[in-house]
Amino acid sequence: MPKRRGLLVILSSPSGAGKSTLARRLMDWDAGMSFSVSATTRAARPGEVDGREYFFRTPEEFARMVAAGEMLEHAEVFGNRYGTPRGPVEARLADGQDVILDIDWQGGQQVRRSVLAHDVVSVFILPPSIADLESRLRGRAQDSDAVIAGRMAKSRDEISHWGEYDYVLINRELDRAAEELRTILVAERARADRQPWLSDFVRGLNEEFEAR
Repeated sequence: MPKRRGLLVILSSPSGAGKSTLARRLMDWDAGMSFSVSATTRAARPGEVDGREYFFRTPEEFARMVAAGEMLEHAEVFGNRYGTPRGPVEARLADGQDVILDIDWQGGQQVRRSVLAHDVVSVFILPPSIADLESRLRGRAQDSDAVIAGRMAKSRDEISHWGEYDYVLINRELDRAAEELRTILVAERARADRQPWLSDFVRGLNEEFEAR
């Protein structure tokens, strides 16, 4: 079968709602899917490799990329800049590979306004309740009470942007949410406008009719 163009899958959620776990489930389901690699101005940590964990760039290089339109989205976090380089994503999509962006609503807005907007499938992940969200954050045993309180305060604003997304999933149970996410991807891949080869295929069918 001829190759289709890839999908740019945006996954967003408040911290603790499960988007990173669901993204990994997608890649377990289809090994052809991959995370985009972000660029950052922060220094590489021990063991990190340029182009694997991040594209490590100087502040000047990062600013040049933004000015040249080479970033799909970008933001400053705790004094460092982070963003999604356009080139590698565009190359994978053209090669028929689906790319996952694990980004917040602000990054999602930027990507949906970018030159790759037509390739986007955006999914927002909601927790079943706020109590459950806090329980998941505490269950990680990674953050202090102050950090958890900060994440919870930020969650309310993040959740308010659910209506900007193509699809919304409530992650009540991980296996079910993963299945729903896979269903979305199967349906989006089958859309007629994502399969440009269909016109030639149907033309061939009509030629078969005429040859009968």
